Amino acid sequence: MRILVVGDGKVGHTLAENLTAEGHDVVMIDRDDETLQHCEDTLDVMCVRGNGANAKTLIEADVATADIVISATTSDETNMLCCLIAKRLGAKYTIARIRDPEYNESLTLLQRELGIDLTINPERATAMEISRLLRFPFASNIEPFAKGHVEMVEFRAQEKDKIVGWPLRQLASHLPGIPRVLYAAVEREGAVYIPNGDFIIRPGDRVHVAGEMVTITEYFRFLGRNSIRIKKVLLLGGGRISYYLAKMIVPMGIYVSLIEIDPEKAADLSEMLPNVDVILGDGTDQELLEQEGLQEFDAFVALCDRDEENLMTGLYAARQGVPKVIVKNTRVAYEDILSDLGLDSMVSPRAITCNSILRYVRARANGDGASVERLYRLMDGKAEALEFIARDSDPYIGIPLKDLHVRRNTLVAVIVRGSKVIVPFGNDHIEDGDHVVIMACESGISNLNEVIRR
Repeated sequence: MRILVVGDGKVGHTLAENLTAEGHDVVMIDRDDETLQHCEDTLDVMCVRGNGANAKTLIEADVATADIVISATTSDETNMLCCLIAKRLGAKYTIARIRDPEYNESLTLLQRELGIDLTINPERATAMEISRLLRFPFASNIEPFAKGHVEMVEFRAQEKDKIVGWPLRQLASHLPGIPRVLYAAVEREGAVYIPNGDFIIRPGDRVHVAGEMVTITEYFRFLGRNSIRIKKVLLLGGGRISYYLAKMIVPMGIYVSLIEIDPEKAADLSEMLPNVDVILGDGTDQELLEQEGLQEFDAFVALCDRDEENLMTGLYAARQGVPKVIVKNTRVAYEDILSDLGLDSMVSPRAITCNSILRYVRARANGDGASVERLYRLMDGKAEALEFIARDSDPYIGIPLKDLHVRRNTLVAVIVRGSKVIVPFGNDHIEDGDHVVIMACESGISNLNEVIRR
Protein backbone atom coordinates (compact mmCIF):
# COMPACT_ATOMS: atom_id res chain seq x y z
CA MET A 1 0.00 0.00 0.00
CA ARG A 2 1.06 3.63 -0.55
CA ILE A 3 0.99 5.45 2.79
CA LEU A 4 1.67 9.12 3.61
CA VAL A 5 2.91 9.84 7.15
CA VAL A 6 2.65 13.50 8.17
CA GLY A 7 4.94 14.46 11.07
CA ASP A 8 8.36 12.86 11.54
CA GLY A 9 8.30 12.89 15.33
CA LYS A 10 8.77 9.83 17.54
CA VAL A 11 5.42 8.31 16.57
CA GLY A 12 5.74 9.15 12.88
CA HIS A 13 9.26 7.76 12.63
CA THR A 14 8.34 4.54 14.46
CA LEU A 15 5.31 4.12 12.19
CA ALA A 16 7.40 4.62 9.05
CA GLU A 17 9.94 2.11 10.33
CA ASN A 18 7.28 -0.55 10.96
CA LEU A 19 5.33 0.13 7.76
CA THR A 20 8.42 -0.14 5.54
CA ALA A 21 9.38 -3.36 7.34
CA GLU A 22 5.97 -4.77 6.32
CA GLY A 23 6.56 -3.86 2.67
CA HIS A 24 4.51 -0.68 2.30
CA ASP A 25 5.52 2.29 0.15
CA VAL A 26 5.91 5.16 2.64
CA VAL A 27 6.17 8.91 2.04
CA MET A 28 7.22 11.08 5.00
CA ILE A 29 6.10 14.74 5.18
CA ASP A 30 7.66 17.20 7.63
CA ARG A 31 8.74 20.85 7.78
CA ASP A 32 12.21 20.26 9.22
CA ASP A 33 15.08 19.57 6.78
CA GLU A 34 17.35 18.00 9.40
CA THR A 35 14.63 15.66 10.62
CA LEU A 36 13.80 14.56 7.07
CA GLN A 37 17.48 14.00 6.29
CA HIS A 38 17.78 11.68 9.28
CA CYS A 39 14.65 9.85 8.13
CA GLU A 40 16.04 9.50 4.60
CA ASP A 41 19.35 8.20 5.93
CA THR A 42 17.84 5.58 8.24
CA LEU A 43 14.67 4.45 6.42
CA ASP A 44 13.72 3.41 2.90
CA VAL A 45 11.13 6.17 2.45
CA MET A 46 10.54 9.14 0.17
CA CYS A 47 10.62 12.51 1.98
CA VAL A 48 8.67 15.67 1.14
CA ARG A 49 9.38 18.95 2.94
CA GLY A 50 6.34 21.08 3.82
CA ASN A 51 3.22 21.55 5.90
CA GLY A 52 0.96 18.47 5.78
CA ALA A 53 -2.11 20.69 6.12
CA ASN A 54 -1.15 22.57 2.96
CA ALA A 55 -2.82 21.29 -0.22
CA LYS A 56 0.27 22.15 -2.26
CA THR A 57 2.45 19.91 -0.09
CA LEU A 58 -0.03 17.03 -0.26
CA ILE A 59 -0.30 17.35 -4.05
CA GLU A 60 3.52 17.27 -4.29
CA ALA A 61 3.41 14.01 -2.30
CA ASP A 62 0.83 12.69 -4.82
CA VAL A 63 -1.89 12.30 -2.19
CA ALA A 64 -4.45 11.30 -4.84
CA THR A 65 -2.74 7.90 -5.16
CA ALA A 66 -2.42 7.37 -1.39
CA ASP A 67 -4.22 4.42 0.17
CA ILE A 68 -3.85 5.86 3.68
CA VAL A 69 -2.79 9.25 5.07
CA ILE A 70 -1.64 9.23 8.71
CA SER A 71 -1.33 12.63 10.38
CA ALA A 72 0.68 12.43 13.62
CA THR A 73 1.99 15.96 14.17
CA THR A 74 1.99 17.58 17.62
CA SER A 75 -1.06 19.72 16.69
CA ASP A 76 -4.55 18.19 16.81
CA GLU A 77 -5.88 20.93 14.57
CA THR A 78 -3.18 20.35 11.95
CA ASN A 79 -3.92 16.62 12.00
CA MET A 80 -7.65 17.15 11.49
CA LEU A 81 -7.14 19.71 8.71
CA CYS A 82 -4.60 17.48 6.99
CA CYS A 83 -7.06 14.57 6.94
CA LEU A 84 -9.87 16.78 5.63
CA ILE A 85 -7.76 18.12 2.73
CA ALA A 86 -6.23 14.71 1.98
CA LYS A 87 -9.67 13.11 1.71
CA ARG A 88 -10.90 15.89 -0.61
CA LEU A 89 -7.81 15.40 -2.80
CA GLY A 90 -8.43 11.69 -3.28
CA ALA A 91 -6.85 9.75 -0.38
CA LYS A 92 -8.80 6.55 0.36
CA TYR A 93 -8.45 6.48 4.16
CA THR A 94 -7.22 8.97 6.77
CA ILE A 95 -6.00 8.59 10.35
CA ALA A 96 -5.54 11.47 12.81
CA ARG A 97 -3.86 11.64 16.19
CA ILE A 98 -6.16 13.74 18.43
CA ARG A 99 -5.05 14.17 22.02
CA ASP A 100 -6.81 17.14 23.61
CA PRO A 101 -9.49 16.07 26.15
CA GLU A 102 -11.72 18.90 24.90
CA TYR A 103 -12.14 17.07 21.58
CA ASN A 104 -12.93 13.75 23.25
CA GLU A 105 -16.65 14.47 23.68
CA SER A 106 -17.15 15.31 19.99
CA LEU A 107 -14.87 12.77 18.29
CA THR A 108 -17.70 10.98 16.48
CA LEU A 109 -18.97 14.27 15.02
CA LEU A 110 -15.44 15.34 14.02
CA GLN A 111 -14.77 12.05 12.29
CA ARG A 112 -17.99 12.22 10.30
CA GLU A 113 -17.69 15.88 9.29
CA LEU A 114 -13.97 15.83 8.47
CA GLY A 115 -13.89 12.46 6.75
CA ILE A 116 -11.48 10.92 9.28
CA ASP A 117 -11.63 7.13 9.24
CA LEU A 118 -9.73 6.53 12.49
CA THR A 119 -8.78 8.76 15.43
CA ILE A 120 -6.06 7.83 17.91
CA ASN A 121 -5.76 9.30 21.40
CA PRO A 122 -2.47 7.89 22.80
CA GLU A 123 -2.94 9.28 26.30
CA ARG A 124 -6.46 7.93 26.74
CA ALA A 125 -5.46 4.53 25.35
CA THR A 126 -2.51 4.45 27.75
CA ALA A 127 -4.77 5.35 30.67
CA MET A 128 -7.08 2.46 29.76
CA GLU A 129 -4.14 0.05 29.75
CA ILE A 130 -3.00 1.29 33.17
CA SER A 131 -6.51 0.89 34.58
CA ARG A 132 -6.44 -2.77 33.51
CA LEU A 133 -3.08 -3.25 35.22
CA LEU A 134 -4.52 -1.82 38.42
CA ARG A 135 -7.31 -4.42 38.28
CA PHE A 136 -4.73 -7.24 38.03
CA PRO A 137 -1.80 -5.84 40.08
CA PHE A 138 0.24 -9.05 39.75
CA ALA A 139 0.29 -8.78 35.94
CA SER A 140 2.97 -7.11 33.84
CA ASN A 141 0.61 -6.57 30.92
CA ILE A 142 -3.04 -7.25 30.02
CA GLU A 143 -4.54 -7.28 26.52
CA PRO A 144 -8.32 -7.63 25.89
CA PHE A 145 -9.75 -9.48 22.87
CA ALA A 146 -13.20 -10.25 21.45
CA LYS A 147 -14.83 -7.15 22.98
CA GLY A 148 -13.45 -7.96 26.41
CA HIS A 149 -14.58 -11.63 26.51
CA VAL A 150 -10.97 -12.81 26.41
CA GLU A 151 -7.92 -11.46 28.21
CA MET A 152 -4.26 -12.26 27.67
CA VAL A 153 -2.26 -11.67 30.84
CA GLU A 154 1.52 -11.54 31.16
CA PHE A 155 3.20 -12.41 34.47
CA ARG A 156 6.64 -13.46 35.65
CA ALA A 157 6.82 -17.04 36.98
CA GLN A 158 8.16 -17.39 40.51
CA GLU A 159 9.79 -20.31 42.31
CA LYS A 160 6.72 -20.73 44.56
CA ASP A 161 4.22 -20.95 41.65
CA LYS A 162 2.56 -24.36 41.46
CA ILE A 163 2.92 -24.49 37.66
CA VAL A 164 6.73 -24.30 37.75
CA GLY A 165 8.73 -27.45 37.00
CA TRP A 166 5.99 -29.56 35.41
CA PRO A 167 5.26 -30.28 31.71
CA LEU A 168 2.14 -28.35 30.73
CA ARG A 169 0.32 -31.55 29.73
CA GLN A 170 0.67 -32.87 33.30
CA LEU A 171 -0.62 -29.77 35.11
CA ALA A 172 -4.26 -30.89 35.15
CA SER A 173 -3.39 -34.23 36.83
CA HIS A 174 -0.71 -32.73 39.10
CA LEU A 175 -2.93 -29.81 40.16
CA PRO A 176 -6.58 -30.97 40.34
CA GLY A 177 -8.93 -28.05 40.01
CA ILE A 178 -6.55 -25.70 38.21
CA PRO A 179 -8.66 -23.51 35.84
CA ARG A 180 -8.08 -24.26 32.17
CA VAL A 181 -6.25 -21.44 30.43
CA LEU A 182 -4.06 -21.40 27.35
CA TYR A 183 -0.31 -20.91 27.78
CA ALA A 184 0.04 -18.74 24.71
CA ALA A 185 3.70 -17.70 24.78
CA VAL A 186 6.76 -17.72 27.04
CA GLU A 187 9.84 -15.52 26.92
CA ARG A 188 13.01 -16.94 28.47
CA GLU A 189 16.41 -15.23 28.33
CA GLY A 190 15.40 -13.17 25.30
CA ALA A 191 13.99 -16.12 23.30
CA VAL A 192 10.25 -16.53 22.63
CA TYR A 193 8.50 -19.91 22.69
CA ILE A 194 4.99 -20.97 21.75
CA PRO A 195 4.81 -23.85 24.23
CA ASN A 196 3.57 -27.37 23.53
CA GLY A 197 2.50 -29.99 26.07
CA ASP A 198 6.09 -30.94 26.92
CA PHE A 199 7.13 -27.36 27.74
CA ILE A 200 8.21 -26.76 31.35
CA ILE A 201 7.86 -23.29 32.89
CA ARG A 202 10.85 -22.12 34.92
CA PRO A 203 11.22 -19.35 37.51
CA GLY A 204 11.85 -15.99 35.82
CA ASP A 205 9.94 -16.86 32.63
CA ARG A 206 7.60 -14.17 31.27
CA VAL A 207 4.41 -16.18 30.69
CA HIS A 208 1.36 -15.14 28.65
CA VAL A 209 -1.88 -16.95 29.46
CA ALA A 210 -5.23 -16.42 27.74
CA GLY A 211 -8.80 -17.19 28.70
CA GLU A 212 -12.14 -15.62 29.53
CA MET A 213 -12.15 -12.95 32.23
CA VAL A 214 -13.69 -15.10 34.99
CA THR A 215 -11.41 -18.06 34.27
CA ILE A 216 -8.31 -15.85 34.24
CA THR A 217 -9.32 -14.40 37.62
CA GLU A 218 -9.89 -17.90 39.06
CA TYR A 219 -6.54 -19.08 37.62
CA PHE A 220 -4.55 -16.40 39.43
CA ARG A 221 -6.57 -16.97 42.59
CA PHE A 222 -5.55 -20.64 42.32
CA LEU A 223 -1.90 -19.57 42.10
CA GLY A 224 -2.36 -17.25 45.08
CA ARG A 225 -1.49 -14.17 43.04
CA ASN A 226 -4.65 -12.09 43.60
CA SER A 227 -4.09 -11.19 47.26
CA ILE A 228 -3.45 -7.50 46.46
CA ARG A 229 -6.40 -5.17 45.89
CA ILE A 230 -5.73 -1.62 44.75
CA LYS A 231 -7.50 0.93 46.98
CA LYS A 232 -5.05 3.86 47.01
CA VAL A 233 -3.07 5.14 44.01
CA LEU A 234 -0.41 7.86 43.85
CA LEU A 235 0.08 9.47 40.43
CA LEU A 236 3.26 11.37 39.56
CA GLY A 237 2.80 14.03 36.87
CA GLY A 238 -0.33 15.96 35.90
CA GLY A 239 -0.39 15.34 32.17
CA ARG A 240 -3.22 14.06 30.01
CA ILE A 241 -2.65 10.40 30.91
CA SER A 242 -3.08 11.21 34.62
CA TYR A 243 -6.25 13.17 33.86
CA TYR A 244 -7.82 10.35 31.84
CA LEU A 245 -6.69 7.71 34.35
CA ALA A 246 -8.13 9.57 37.35
CA LYS A 247 -11.45 9.98 35.52
CA MET A 248 -11.49 6.20 34.96
CA ILE A 249 -10.49 4.85 38.37
CA VAL A 250 -12.08 7.29 40.83
CA PRO A 251 -15.60 5.95 39.98
CA MET A 252 -14.23 2.45 40.81
CA GLY A 253 -13.88 3.54 44.45
CA ILE A 254 -10.10 4.06 44.29
CA TYR A 255 -8.59 6.93 46.28
CA VAL A 256 -6.24 8.97 44.07
CA SER A 257 -3.50 11.45 44.98
CA LEU A 258 -1.70 13.34 42.22
CA ILE A 259 1.61 15.23 42.48
CA GLU A 260 2.25 18.04 39.99
CA ILE A 261 5.17 20.51 40.06
CA ASP A 262 3.60 23.24 37.90
CA PRO A 263 1.35 25.55 40.00
CA GLU A 264 -0.97 26.53 37.14
CA LYS A 265 -1.44 22.97 35.97
CA ALA A 266 -2.01 21.77 39.54
CA ALA A 267 -4.72 24.42 40.04
CA ASP A 268 -6.45 23.40 36.79
CA LEU A 269 -6.36 19.70 37.73
CA SER A 270 -7.73 20.44 41.19
CA GLU A 271 -10.71 22.13 39.55
CA MET A 272 -11.24 19.47 36.84
CA LEU A 273 -10.79 16.53 39.26
CA PRO A 274 -12.64 17.51 42.46
CA ASN A 275 -12.43 13.98 43.89
CA VAL A 276 -8.64 13.78 43.50
CA ASP A 277 -6.15 15.04 46.12
CA VAL A 278 -3.86 17.26 43.99
CA ILE A 279 -0.50 18.02 45.62
CA LEU A 280 1.75 20.85 44.43
CA GLY A 281 5.38 19.74 44.59
CA ASP A 282 8.29 17.87 43.02
CA GLY A 283 7.33 14.21 42.87
CA THR A 284 10.95 13.16 42.33
CA ASP A 285 11.80 14.51 45.80
CA GLN A 286 12.05 11.50 48.12
CA GLU A 287 11.24 13.62 51.17
CA LEU A 288 7.94 14.73 49.60
CA LEU A 289 7.05 11.13 48.69
CA GLU A 290 7.74 10.01 52.26
CA GLN A 291 5.79 12.97 53.63
CA GLU A 292 2.78 12.01 51.50
CA GLY A 293 2.96 8.42 52.84
CA LEU A 294 4.29 6.60 49.78
CA GLN A 295 4.49 3.27 51.63
CA GLU A 296 0.77 3.42 52.46
CA PHE A 297 -0.27 3.39 48.78
CA ASP A 298 -1.18 0.19 46.96
CA ALA A 299 0.06 1.51 43.60
CA PHE A 300 2.44 4.16 42.30
CA VAL A 301 2.15 5.35 38.67
CA ALA A 302 4.95 7.56 37.27
CA LEU A 303 3.75 9.60 34.28
CA CYS A 304 6.24 12.48 33.99
CA ASP A 305 7.38 13.75 30.59
CA ARG A 306 10.93 12.46 31.14
CA ASP A 307 11.59 8.70 31.17
CA GLU A 308 14.52 9.12 33.55
CA GLU A 309 12.32 10.68 36.23
CA ASN A 310 9.71 7.95 35.84
CA LEU A 311 12.25 5.15 36.03
CA MET A 312 14.15 6.50 39.06
CA THR A 313 11.03 7.33 41.08
CA GLY A 314 9.49 4.00 40.04
CA LEU A 315 12.55 2.11 41.29
CA TYR A 316 12.44 4.08 44.53
CA ALA A 317 8.74 3.25 45.05
CA ALA A 318 9.42 -0.44 44.36
CA ARG A 319 12.27 -0.44 46.90
CA GLN A 320 9.94 1.20 49.43
CA GLY A 321 7.61 -1.78 49.12
CA VAL A 322 4.76 -0.30 47.08
CA PRO A 323 2.95 -3.46 45.80
CA LYS A 324 2.29 -2.21 42.24
CA VAL A 325 4.54 0.21 40.35
CA ILE A 326 3.78 1.33 36.78
CA VAL A 327 6.02 3.68 34.80
CA LYS A 328 5.74 5.38 31.43
CA ASN A 329 8.79 4.44 29.38
CA THR A 330 9.67 4.82 25.70
CA ARG A 331 13.08 3.12 25.89
CA VAL A 332 12.28 -0.45 24.83
CA ALA A 333 15.93 -1.51 25.06
CA TYR A 334 15.89 -0.98 28.84
CA GLU A 335 12.84 -3.12 29.60
CA ASP A 336 14.66 -6.37 30.51
CA ILE A 337 17.13 -4.54 32.76
CA LEU A 338 14.37 -2.60 34.51
CA SER A 339 12.29 -5.75 34.91
CA ASP A 340 15.21 -7.40 36.73
CA LEU A 341 15.28 -4.38 39.06
CA GLY A 342 11.61 -4.81 39.97
CA LEU A 343 9.82 -2.74 37.30
CA ASP A 344 7.71 -5.25 35.41
CA SER A 345 4.90 -2.90 34.33
CA MET A 346 5.87 -0.28 31.76
CA VAL A 347 3.59 1.52 29.31
CA SER A 348 4.49 3.38 26.14
CA PRO A 349 1.97 5.73 24.47
CA ARG A 350 4.10 5.57 21.31
CA ALA A 351 3.90 1.76 21.12
CA ILE A 352 0.15 1.78 21.84
CA THR A 353 -0.44 4.34 19.07
CA CYS A 354 1.68 2.47 16.55
CA ASN A 355 -0.02 -0.86 17.30
CA SER A 356 -3.48 0.66 16.78
CA ILE A 357 -2.49 2.19 13.45
CA LEU A 358 -0.68 -0.92 12.22
CA ARG A 359 -3.78 -2.98 12.98
CA TYR A 360 -5.90 -0.62 10.88
CA VAL A 361 -3.38 -0.64 8.03
CA ARG A 362 -3.27 -4.43 7.94
CA ALA A 363 -7.06 -4.59 7.87
CA ARG A 364 -7.17 -2.20 4.89
CA ALA A 365 -4.35 -4.04 3.11
CA ASN A 366 -6.30 -7.29 3.19
CA GLY A 367 -8.75 -7.52 0.35
CA ASP A 368 -10.08 -11.04 0.84
CA GLY A 369 -10.53 -13.18 3.92
CA ALA A 370 -10.72 -12.34 7.61
CA SER A 371 -8.70 -9.23 8.40
CA VAL A 372 -7.02 -8.07 11.61
CA GLU A 373 -9.45 -6.72 14.22
CA ARG A 374 -6.94 -6.28 17.04
CA LEU A 375 -3.16 -6.40 17.13
CA TYR A 376 -0.81 -6.44 20.11
CA ARG A 377 2.96 -6.62 19.95
CA LEU A 378 4.29 -8.64 22.84
CA MET A 379 7.71 -9.25 24.36
CA ASP A 380 9.39 -6.20 22.85
CA GLY A 381 7.94 -6.97 19.40
CA LYS A 382 9.23 -10.57 19.26
CA ALA A 383 5.68 -11.95 19.13
CA GLU A 384 2.22 -10.75 18.11
CA ALA A 385 -1.28 -11.57 19.27
CA LEU A 386 -3.86 -10.96 16.53
CA GLU A 387 -7.65 -11.16 16.53
CA PHE A 388 -9.65 -12.03 13.39
CA ILE A 389 -13.35 -12.54 12.66
CA ALA A 390 -13.92 -15.66 10.55
CA ARG A 391 -16.09 -15.41 7.43
CA ASP A 392 -18.39 -18.02 5.94
CA SER A 393 -16.50 -17.97 2.63
CA ASP A 394 -13.17 -18.92 4.21
CA PRO A 395 -12.00 -22.47 3.33
CA TYR A 396 -11.24 -23.63 6.90
CA ILE A 397 -14.82 -23.12 8.18
CA GLY A 398 -16.28 -26.22 9.90
CA ILE A 399 -13.13 -28.35 9.58
CA PRO A 400 -11.49 -29.74 12.77
CA LEU A 401 -8.22 -27.97 13.51
CA LYS A 402 -6.35 -31.28 13.49
CA ASP A 403 -7.24 -31.65 9.78
CA LEU A 404 -5.96 -28.18 8.88
CA HIS A 405 -2.46 -26.89 8.26
CA VAL A 406 -1.48 -24.19 10.77
CA ARG A 407 1.40 -21.90 9.84
CA ARG A 408 4.74 -22.62 11.50
CA ASN A 409 5.48 -20.61 14.67
CA THR A 410 1.80 -19.69 15.07
CA LEU A 411 -0.90 -20.95 17.40
CA VAL A 412 -4.71 -20.79 17.37
CA ALA A 413 -4.97 -19.52 20.94
CA VAL A 414 -8.68 -18.85 21.55
CA ILE A 415 -11.98 -19.07 19.67
CA VAL A 416 -14.90 -16.91 20.87
CA ARG A 417 -18.34 -17.97 19.61
CA GLY A 418 -21.01 -15.58 20.82
CA SER A 419 -20.40 -15.38 24.57
CA LYS A 420 -18.68 -18.79 24.67
CA VAL A 421 -14.89 -18.84 25.01
CA ILE A 422 -13.16 -21.95 23.62
CA VAL A 423 -9.55 -22.91 24.31
CA PRO A 424 -9.24 -25.08 21.19
CA PHE A 425 -7.96 -28.62 20.77
CA GLY A 426 -7.67 -30.74 17.62
CA ASN A 427 -11.37 -31.62 17.37
CA ASP A 428 -12.54 -28.01 17.70
CA HIS A 429 -13.44 -26.07 14.55
CA ILE A 430 -14.03 -22.46 13.45
CA GLU A 431 -17.47 -21.18 12.43
CA ASP A 432 -18.66 -18.10 10.58
CA GLY A 433 -18.49 -15.03 12.84
CA ASP A 434 -16.11 -16.56 15.38
CA HIS A 435 -13.50 -14.28 16.92
CA VAL A 436 -10.18 -16.12 16.50
CA VAL A 437 -7.08 -15.09 18.47
CA ILE A 438 -3.74 -16.11 16.95
CA MET A 439 -0.28 -16.06 18.54
CA ALA A 440 2.63 -15.62 16.11
CA CYS A 441 6.41 -15.38 16.50
CA GLU A 442 6.58 -13.10 13.45
CA SER A 443 5.03 -9.88 12.17
CA GLY A 444 3.18 -8.87 9.02
CA ILE A 445 0.24 -11.30 9.18
CA SER A 446 -2.91 -9.54 7.94
CA ASN A 447 -5.24 -12.40 6.96
CA LEU A 448 -6.44 -15.49 8.82
CA ASN A 449 -6.06 -17.47 5.59
CA GLU A 450 -2.31 -16.83 5.87
CA VAL A 451 -2.33 -18.78 9.16
CA ILE A 452 -4.83 -21.61 8.59
CA ARG A 453 -5.45 -23.51 5.38
CA ARG A 454 -6.79 -26.85 4.26
